[in-house]
Amino acid sequence: MISLHEALIYAMVTASASDRTVAQVEVAKIGSIVQRLPVFAGFDGDIGQIADACVGHLSEDDDGLDRILDLIAEALPAKLQETAYALAVDVVAADLAAHQEELVFLQMMEDRFHLDKLTVAAIERAARVRFRTA
Repeated sequence: MISLHEALIYAMVTASASDRTVAQVEVAKIGSIVQRLPVFAGFDGDIGQIADACVGHLSEDDDGLDRILDLIAEALPAKLQETAYALAVDVVAADLAAHQEELVFLQMMEDRFHLDKLTVAAIERAARVRFRTA
């Protein structure tokens, strides 16, 4: 089983890697989130090693995304599943382009965690507003 912090990082890394490309801006966003958000207070792990382990799970077999979602779900209490979704949305939005594969992964998260439609809409709307260009 992975830790709570690792689960949140797995959600972000998987969202980023789901389109088979990890943009530098997405990597920077993950680092920024880990450094500044209270949910990561006390975290002292190596983000790079955690990301590598996550990508390893993704490439193990055809069920990599489902396996990642299982690991995340096992590690997170229900109240942090919305947080994981919000963090994944922020990483997807960071490069100002949401690719189909990323949207599919977000939908898989929404379904797996049984997230409320209004909550999902609010999270996605907030991300659109935060990442809007002038």
